[in-house]
Amino acid sequence: MDNARKFYPLRPIQRWLVDTHFNKAKSTMMNIGALYKLSSQFDMQRLVDAVNEVLNRHDIFRCRFVFHPETSDMCQTFDGEIEPVQIEHMSDEEFSARMEKLRKPYELIDKPLWRIYAIETPTERYMYFDFYHAIMDGVSCAFLFVGEVGKIYIGRKITRPALNYADFVEEEAKIPLSELAEGHDYWKKMLDPFDAKKHLPPPDVKDVAAWTQGNFEYEFKDFTEEFFRETRRNENAFFLGATMLTLAKVSGSKESIMSWIHNGRNTMRERRLIGLMLEQVPCAWDFHEDISVRDFLDKLEGQINTGFQYRKSLNVVYNEGLEDDCVSFIFQKSIHNDVTFGNAKLCVSFLPPNEISAVENALDVEVESNDDGTYGLFLDYDAGRYSEAAMKNFAETMNKILIAMRDEKILVSKILG
Repeated sequence: MDNARKFYPLRPIQRWLVDTHFNKAKSTMMNIGALYKLSSQFDMQRLVDAVNEVLNRHDIFRCRFVFHPETSDMCQTFDGEIEPVQIEHMSDEEFSARMEKLRKPYELIDKPLWRIYAIETPTERYMYFDFYHAIMDGVSCAFLFVGEVGKIYIGRKITRPALNYADFVEEEAKIPLSELAEGHDYWKKMLDPFDAKKHLPPPDVKDVAAWTQGNFEYEFKDFTEEFFRETRRNENAFFLGATMLTLAKVSGSKESIMSWIHNGRNTMRERRLIGLMLEQVPCAWDFHEDISVRDFLDKLEGQINTGFQYRKSLNVVYNEGLEDDCVSFIFQKSIHNDVTFGNAKLCVSFLPPNEISAVENALDVEVESNDDGTYGLFLDYDAGRYSEAAMKNFAETMNKILIAMRDEKILVSKILG
């Protein structure tokens, strides 16, 4: 690279996350990481050396968000300095103060967008990993980054060249508008009918002007992963379909317009690329035309496949705010947070708290699979719009719909009533 600093645009999903950060500056939802306690088998210096090697291999850790000197638009560079991680020795009181400081949100402008500390106290040894969400996602953190660190720690050489996130950003930004136009039309047509009064659960809270965070947790009853082992149905599509039916039922509209979150990695190259690759993909269905559950799920998977084809055109959705207020859905497989490198173990001791959600959607639906084959439901919602009773009703309605959907011959009209 020559001495001239190279500026790259923020990807649309990055801009959406960064704009949300500034709109809710106290948010810590962008802090993705964990505090790990090290077992006695760990060679801490060797672990730190492995971490530093991975940090220097990937340009995403050099990423800085800056204002372009000519346009003043926020952009990103990939030429920041990597300050090596070093082992710190501190008292228990100093360690507690450090953890309290890490509860604060990131300072974004021309600052490192990750925080990694190796800490020894009189009683324990810790590694803290924390990444800003607009540069990293869960796959990048939990699998790609930790996976590379583990390989280096146990002595394996990584010979494959690192992929540059900057190259991916540049290639995406150079896609001609003519190649994106068909997808733009597809997403606009899908989202144009969205009406909060029609496609969201009816509000049951009054006189609360501002968005307020609410959380509701629920364990689905009488529905386990045994169903998927027997039917070979795709879990993600099935739970997405159940969410769409639930939304159509509680809204009383017999329609659903919402979105689902996809990890964004479709090619082998993308699966190996450390960086933010999430996409939030719109979906819509009109249940006025009766259909069996089997046909609905088959056609929904077809819609999902079409969405993949037009995912590069999602920039119009983010840039024009076409999904604002829509319900979102994500399905999460159970992730074992503890990590083993050879015979040494990293045990999760603390996760950064999402004290203030950075998402101002009316409702976010997360289904998570549990190790015992059951499923949990997590609802993040606008408590200025919905009561806990309304969320309990949503969860119980979805539970009934999941059970009804096990009979794939049943008509959706019977489910919706």
